Amino acid sequence: MASRVPRELASSEHEFHRADWPFYWIARVNALYTHEMERVLKVVNCDLSTWRVLAILQEQGVSSVSDIAVHSVSKLSTTTKIVYRMKADGLVTTSVSAEDGRVTLVELTPAGCQQLQRVADATHGLFQRSFDGLTPARVVKLNELLKQVFRNLHGGDHPILDEALAREEGAAAAKKKAPAGAPRSRS
Repeated sequence: MASRVPRELASSEHEFHRADWPFYWIARVNALYTHEMERVLKVVNCDLSTWRVLAILQEQGVSSVSDIAVHSVSKLSTTTKIVYRMKADGLVTTSVSAEDGRVTLVELTPAGCQQLQRVADATHGLFQRSFDGLTPARVVKLNELLKQVFRNLHGGDHPILDEALAREEGAAAAKKKAPAGAPRSRS
């Protein structure tokens, strides 16, 4: 049986307590995370938008500007400006898709990979601190819960959820095929 938000949260008849509302904590965590990331990224001459694009390209490889926009939770016009700023900085290259001339493809350059490594080194402590006291299983559960809330808000499945599921299934299949003691790749 599906769980429901306690009546006290959903009803206007009851006094509202923000600390009992999950979206309050989601907003607070996101705001604090954004603030801390901006502070840490400034040290390595980077910003949050650039980091998101770098991270998406590292995970996905060559990507369209529109795909980057979806995964960076940015407007297409904003993402286009970010990509061309990054191109001017030598972090990415762009090309026109051979399949569809309307699509601009983006790829990391060696300088982009180096910047990503500097960012990873700079943010490692922040990520460690963020999940201090949480087991890997609890982080997995947190992601599952957030995906379910996303699905609920969207009104059903979404391509982002399909990609996440495919990645999880691929990782599980690779884990089953890997011989005992073999190194595992990070997905």
